[in-house]
Parts: sequence; structure tokens; C-alpha cells
Amino acid sequence: MNTCDICFKNFKEKSKLVAHLRVHTDEKPFSCDQCKKAFRQSGELTVHKRIHSGEKPYSCDQCEKTFSQISNLTVHKRVHNGEKPFSCDQCERTFSQISNLTVHKRIHTGEKIFSCDQCEKAFKDRSHLTRHKRIHTGEKPYSCDQCGKSFSVVSYLIAHKRIHTVEKPYSCDQCEKYFSTNRDLTVHKRIHTGEKPYSCKVCDKHYASSSNLLKHNKSPGHLEVMQSYNNTVTPTVSISLINCEEVYIKEEIKEEEIFGDDPLSIQMRADNIDPLSIK
Repeated sequence: MNTCDICFKNFKEKSKLVAHLRVHTDEKPFSCDQCKKAFRQSGELTVHKRIHSGEKPYSCDQCEKTFSQISNLTVHKRVHNGEKPFSCDQCERTFSQISNLTVHKRIHTGEKIFSCDQCEKAFKDRSHLTRHKRIHTGEKPYSCDQCGKSFSVVSYLIAHKRIHTVEKPYSCDQCEKYFSTNRDLTVHKRIHTGEKPYSCKVCDKHYASSSNLLKHNKSPGHLEVMQSYNNTVTPTVSISLINCEEVYIKEEIKEEEIFGDDPLSIQMRADNIDPLSIK
């Protein structure tokens, strides 16, 4: 038995111990000849080189999608088999990837470790911060190849493309009406339930969708009430708050509201939305 004299971990083979010791010494003897990035093990270098070569030797036997690492293929296969081996110990919700579970747990802890350096708003994962920053920069990197319209979030682009394809994959189980996004279906269902979760903080009126609340906020009647409110409460409050609310509501729309929680939709989000590894 080969034992590490620093952390006392045991290894059957001496070569494994030698590789392990690099964790403590931070030695990285294997470097890429194209970008000079260094690695502790030769296997890590081999996988890295596929970034440059574009090689994806691992393919799914159900959909023929290919991957550069076998671990990524293993995660992908859960789209087809529905496997979710990682569960939350507080609400028992399950996930196909441990990184998704890590982000989910922040819902319970309230932890938001990624903050915007322009407005100090904080988020529970880096991808949401990256998406939020586009409000400040105006960046819309995802464009439609049919009409050229661009979007700040790729999920919005995918939903938009259904305008061209007339695809409506989401149906109401009460009236069988069809919709192009899961969010539209959610709003529609409120016709049946009578739910109105969006309310005006000034007029105390309630609406089934955020878009109807925004229309109300821009209506002449509301502007008069808002102006009166500004004059009587504090001069520091301005009607420009309406525009801030519009940005806030649009920003808070979740990807699952557009796509849904089915395995294929989850994989679409994983493939297109910036993952937690975004720098």
C-alpha cells in the first residue's frame, strides 16, 4: 500500500500516489504545445487538446450527439433515461448534474455569491450574472438566422424561432389550446384559475401577466397617480421607476418558464445557456 505522507490517503499503485502528490505540490508537468496551459496528469492534457482539434470521440447511441469527454456523455445520457442521481436533502428535488444541485441549494440558503460590479445586484450562479450584465452593456449575442432579430438570452431566441416555424409544443390540459412557450401556457392557465400574481404597488390593481402590469404602468391614468404619489411622498421618487420595474420583470423570467422541465428542455438549456464555468 502506498500512502501519502501529507493527507494519508492510500493508493494501490505507486504511480497513482506520484500523480496524487501533485495536488499538494501544485506541480503541472504536462503542458499544451498550443496554448501552454499546464496539467497535473497526461490524461487531462489529452482531453484538453480536443478543444484545439475539435475531436469528439464519444457519441450517444440514441441521438448520435458527440462529446470530447466520456463524463459529458454520461451526463447527456440522463436526458434519455431520465436519471437524476443528485437529490436535495431539504426539498428532495433531484438533478442530473451535481453542479445544478449546488446552485439549487442556494435557494434554501439565500446565498448569492455573484454580484454585479455596476449595480451590485447579486445572483446565485455565474450564468445569471453574465446574462444580467447584458442589461448594462446592451449586448444581444443571439440572432435569428431568418429575420435577424437579436436577443440577450439564447432561450428567448429559441422561443422566438417558433414564430417562424409556427411550432406550439405546450398545450393546456383544460381547453387543449396550444402555445409556443411554457410561459405563455402558464399565463393562459390563469384564465382558468383566476390567479393574478402581478400587482401595482401604487394602485393596488392585480394582473395575470407581467406584460399587462407594464401596460398599466404606462397608462395615462397610472402616470397621473404616480405623479401625485411622487409629489406627496418624496421628491426623490420619480416616474423613471416604471422603466426600472420593466427591466426587472423582464430580467426575472426564468428559462424553465419558457422551456419547461422535461428532460429535452433541460438539455437544451444546458447546451445553450452559459454554464457555471463561464469566466
